[in-house]
Amino acid sequence: MPEAETWRYRGQTIDREQIAFLREFIREHPLSSRWKLSRQLCEALGWKQDNGALRDVVCRGLLLMLERAGEIELPTVRWRIVGQRRTTRPRPEAMLIDTTPLTMPLGALGPMEIQLVRRTADEPLFHSLMEQFHYLRYEQPVGEHLKYLVWAQGRPVACLAWSSAPRHLASRDRFIGWSGEARRRNIRFLAYNTRFLILPWINVPHLASHTLGRIARRISQDWERIYGHPIYFLETFIDPERFRGTCYRAANWVVLGRTTGRGKDDRTHRPNRSIKEVLALPLHRRFRELLQTL
Repeated sequence: MPEAETWRYRGQTIDREQIAFLREFIREHPLSSRWKLSRQLCEALGWKQDNGALRDVVCRGLLLMLERAGEIELPTVRWRIVGQRRTTRPRPEAMLIDTTPLTMPLGALGPMEIQLVRRTADEPLFHSLMEQFHYLRYEQPVGEHLKYLVWAQGRPVACLAWSSAPRHLASRDRFIGWSGEARRRNIRFLAYNTRFLILPWINVPHLASHTLGRIARRISQDWERIYGHPIYFLETFIDPERFRGTCYRAANWVVLGRTTGRGKDDRTHRPNRSIKEVLALPLHRRFRELLQTL
């Protein structure tokens, strides 16, 4: 079987000449751990995010792929992080909060505060609420992500989590109309709503759609402040066997289609999970033009 001339990993292309450079770089840094080596490579190659942070997570994944393919040899693993695997990661602890039922019209709720909680003292509260009261429980996002707590009357009433968008989503890609190259370059301008929770003792009609509308008006600015680039397009999945997505529709989100039910790592081309509805909200009137740009 002929050797591959190029390798691709999360939008990064590596050719034979670059693989030769990687081999030499690894030989020149014999005392570096895998973690340190990936950061040194990012510095040497200029692999950085828009906000200046090193793309070392992508770099480590690329190095592991090349090692498994027999193209390079990495340093031996020096230590393993306890809880690194999702199945063994400690679950968020339950936190005691006021669960007195809150039932009233939206107009009577009073001022609402939408708080970014990532890397703040309230982040454990966000984790705890998602773990206890969301049917999917808490899951640590990967890549760029934001976490919001919504407060009213001095109490948390809702939680929302957003992360980097899935790379391949047929109905969304058709709706945007971008090429494969444009998608690889511009996927960072999309955000995916991974979790949305109205706490179960909160009964305030229209609170969910109102919250989605408030978030839509600020998320691009929040994302740019933290990650150095705006957001032009929001998306989410809805399980139609559980939900109708009424609050998204009321907040002007549109249904784009349904997933295939195969997941991102499918090799069988057969459904292996529940089929979801794909909903989206463009945040810019020129979103197609912006996302199709090469």
